[in-house]
Amino acid sequence: MDYHLFNRKDKEEEENLEVILENSKEIEEDLMRTYLITAERIHDNDELKERLENFAEGNAKRTKQLIDELNDLTDKK
Repeated sequence: MDYHLFNRKDKEEEENLEVILENSKEIEEDLMRTYLITAERIHDNDELKERLENFAEGNAKRTKQLIDELNDLTDKK
C-alpha cells in the first residue's frame, strides 16, 4: 500500500480527534456555567448549592484536561 494513504488516514483521525475534544470542551464549559448559574440562584438549600458548585469544579478540571490534550495535539503538528 501507498505510504501516503496511511499518512492521510492518520491525519484524518487526528483531525477527528481534535473536533471531538473541542466539542467535549464546549460541553464541559456549558455544563460548568449552568451549574454555577443554578447554584447562584439557590438560597434555601446549601447542600444542593455546594454539590452544584462541586460539579462545576469537576467540569473546570475536565475542561483544563481537554485544553491540555488539544494543546498537545497542536504541538505535534
